[in-house]
Amino acid sequence: MATIEREGRDRTMGDHGSAAADPTSAAGPLPYEGVWRFTAPAVDASVPQARRAVRDLLARQGVPASDDVVQGLLLIVSELVTNSVRHAALLSPMIAVEVAVGAEWVRVAVEDNHPYRPTALVAEESQTGGRGLLLVREITKEAGGACDAEHTATGGKIIWAALPLKPAGPANM
Repeated sequence: MATIEREGRDRTMGDHGSAAADPTSAAGPLPYEGVWRFTAPAVDASVPQARRAVRDLLARQGVPASDDVVQGLLLIVSELVTNSVRHAALLSPMIAVEVAVGAEWVRVAVEDNHPYRPTALVAEESQTGGRGLLLVREITKEAGGACDAEHTATGGKIIWAALPLKPAGPANM
């Protein structure tokens, strides 16, 4: 990874994990809360590096996420970084990965400079790829989180997924 920066400390992760400070809290942020951003070249080697960096960050900060949540986040990071490397590298030689941790949510986002906003498509059974965004959407949904893609001010995109730190309970029957 080229750079790792801590961007600030957020008290809560508001609706669906978007970073938002809680002005009503006098206690201040929890020790594990904050926003970290790192950049990497849009090359294949960045996929496992990004996964390791996120895993190590969560462990180092003592983020109280269940193993299922952490494994889901790592798979999401792998899929999103892989998509940027495969589909955006020509227009975006660098990608950014952001991890935002609040009191109840953890959000991962991958940003590149390619303007195309991908959609989750159903791949043919014989295809070996093409299901990454479907997988991200399903992992997020199962965990009780949210995911989306947004355009950046510079014309690129950010694809993000936010998961609750505590796994979703069994669905109400």
